[in-house]
Amino acid sequence: MINKKVANVQDALKGVSDNMTLMLGGFGLSGIPENAISELINIGAKGLTCISNNAGVDDFGLGLLLQKKQIKKMVSSYVGENDEFERQMLSGELDVELIPQGTLAERCRAAQAGFPAVYTPAGYGTEVAEGKETRDFDGKMYVLEHAFKADFAFIKAWKGDTAGNLIFKGTSRNFNPNMCGAAKITVAEVEELVPLGTLDPNQIHIPGIFVQRVFQGAHYEKRIEQRTVRPKS
Repeated sequence: MINKKVANVQDALKGVSDNMTLMLGGFGLSGIPENAISELINIGAKGLTCISNNAGVDDFGLGLLLQKKQIKKMVSSYVGENDEFERQMLSGELDVELIPQGTLAERCRAAQAGFPAVYTPAGYGTEVAEGKETRDFDGKMYVLEHAFKADFAFIKAWKGDTAGNLIFKGTSRNFNPNMCGAAKITVAEVEELVPLGTLDPNQIHIPGIFVQRVFQGAHYEKRIEQRTVRPKS
């Protein structure tokens, strides 16, 4: 079995450069690749196209890359928690492609599975479908959506082994699994990296064949966007 472990986040992100297209897992701030995002800031790559469900918040997640003006285009389905995103979009500084959430997931999955495109009913008859091929299937109209083409996918998992087999925990099992193998190079950061043979095969969510590099992450903040607690009685 190929050993896909790399020593650190710096080695994991070797090859990242300006004007690349990147996929980043997570939903809100749940399951985002915190270490990879920090290293992207250190690298200083510019002109990036980022495919992610959302753009983080102003001072965390992809919001940090927006502050540094490293992102030229966001491909997302929800962006309502980031004031800087709104400012850049309305001023024309940032190119934005808003996609229905299910379509975003399916375009990732199509790339993962090697399909060039998928048909979906979502968005038919709206601006989403403008300029795209449509087709009738059994009396219902569908829109042709092309699979994403990305240079890197950055994934956050709870546990992984040196062969790249991954286990996700709780709601971090969101866009992360669909993005594994959906780019030329998939980089997985994990909270716990264990030797091959340690994981229960029946518990593995993503097999290592979808991962090219894996490393032990560190110093996770795991922020919550809207912390809600029960009022004192």
